Amino acid sequence: MRQPHLSSVVERRLLVNYRVAPDVAARLLPEPLRPQLVHGHAVAGICLLRLGSVRPTWAPKVFGLRSENAAHRIAVEWDGPDGVEAGVYITRRDSASRLNVWAGGRVFPGEHGRAGFKVHETPGRSSVAFATRDGDTQVDVTVELSDELRGSELFADLAEASRFFQDGAKGYSPTRSGRHLDGMELHTDAWHVEAGRVHSAASSFFDDPNRFPPGSAAPGLRPGNAQRSRQLAPTPDHGRRARRSTRRLKH
Repeated sequence: MRQPHLSSVVERRLLVNYRVAPDVAARLLPEPLRPQLVHGHAVAGICLLRLGSVRPTWAPKVFGLRSENAAHRIAVEWDGPDGVEAGVYITRRDSASRLNVWAGGRVFPGEHGRAGFKVHETPGRSSVAFATRDGDTQVDVTVELSDELRGSELFADLAEASRFFQDGAKGYSPTRSGRHLDGMELHTDAWHVEAGRVHSAASSFFDDPNRFPPGSAAPGLRPGNAQRSRQLAPTPDHGRRARRSTRRLKH
């Protein structure tokens, strides 16, 4: 089956990152994926994503949709035909869009749960909270922009963090059938990352002691670690801003 190519504008992509014990992260991953380590730590996090102008690449921008979305993710690697490849394993995707929930796994890869979002943003501060309709996941994050990345136990500076996340453009997520992983690859025309300081962060996923025993997961910065990125086209002539091609990975 030919997989669709989607185009969108990433209006806001807020990454709140955690350093995780590698053995704990490994237990959450299906084969053939394994944790991608940074200075001996696995890297996991929450991606809080607002997409605009979402549409098939052939469709005019005027028909694009806008939505708030979230993903809990773990940085991973696996052995590909040409060597080790890197990306992310997305344990769960959620969206405020009914269309995304219906179309995910049907029209395009990536099954979504439904969630209600509350967002408040100023030029220097972003607050995003959501709760899933099934009651399984709740997140509440407030991040303030910072002029540089300070106190990280994962990355030496913002440039290193930016390279790490830019290289993880392939994302895989579970499917209801359990027979394969849905995959999506992000292609961007431009990449810009800003450092952030987590003012407060709560996640029922990372705060669950059955999933992450005490001491096995902690924010990548003291007191918190976040990056805010935007992927935007330098000119409108490209006809696309963030293109997402799709694939499947059997396991």
